[in-house]
Amino acid sequence: MPRRLPFAMPVNQIGLIGTKMQEWPEIPYGAWRETCAALHRYAQIVGKYRLARTPWINHSWHATLYPNARGFTTGLVPDVRGGIELSFDLIDHQVVGTATGGGTARLALEPMSVASFHKRLLDLIRTLGGTPELDGRPNEIPDGVPFAMDTIERPYDASAVTRFFRACVAATNVFQTFRTSYLGKVSPVHLFWGSFDLAVTRFSGRRAPLHPGGIPGLPDEVTCEAYSHEVSSAGFWPGGGSIDFPAFYSYAYPTPAGFASAKVFPDAAHFDAALGEFLLPYDAVRNAADPDAVLMAFLESTYRAAADLGHWDVAALECAIGEPRRPRLL
Repeated sequence: MPRRLPFAMPVNQIGLIGTKMQEWPEIPYGAWRETCAALHRYAQIVGKYRLARTPWINHSWHATLYPNARGFTTGLVPDVRGGIELSFDLIDHQVVGTATGGGTARLALEPMSVASFHKRLLDLIRTLGGTPELDGRPNEIPDGVPFAMDTIERPYDASAVTRFFRACVAATNVFQTFRTSYLGKVSPVHLFWGSFDLAVTRFSGRRAPLHPGGIPGLPDEVTCEAYSHEVSSAGFWPGGGSIDFPAFYSYAYPTPAGFASAKVFPDAAHFDAALGEFLLPYDAVRNAADPDAVLMAFLESTYRAAADLGHWDVAALECAIGEPRRPRLL
């Protein structure tokens, strides 16, 4: 059988970046709620540029943003004369656009309205010789106002944004290690700008029942395609909606019988019946003696509950955690 992760195993024995090398900053949601709401909408506008220009990839992977050394990026987006990359620099607080023809343009992240950001971003794309066309409606935001009409001035707490980015870096490093112990199809670690969550997803390889849809602000055809196959998905939210605190989550689709009552780790994790998924408060990870190991225990135990209760072919799908410069043994 493939090696299962012992929950008590020290971090330095499972190939993670040690806790002393990672920063798990305090990011109370209430303190930056309005800035987070603004950043969420800015990410949607940037993500929709990628969505408008990129051929469809299964499960909407063509639309997401990716963590990088300074924030999040679209990667190369196909456009005239090659392409354009848009990146959020959440250290110097700007959106940076670069074109394959050599052009660079910047947009400062500062207090402004969503309408102002929308206009400035389209101008930036135009300056780079790109195609400033994208869908102007927000997704997965209740009663979302079209970007060009959202003229309310919004704050920008630069310090809180940088702390959020540092938290995403710490989570990404653990997610990246978690995804190495799987031979089946597994997603990149990426930011879904619709719900504004960092996510990583494992697939059993089997088709799933047709999803019923009904997610507000998201076309049913997109939802059904996203959940076309069985998944165990985990991720990180800064907070929002019914969750007024930053948290890690994990769910399965379809949800196997007994999943809600499965034993998962650590004890601070619980199943939220309204959301249909397990939640682990970010602070339970941040305040732990070994945050990386606590998060890994949550990822592994919730995946195991989904896989075992869903009768996945774990012997064919699982493997040891990857290590630098060491090819996987066959």
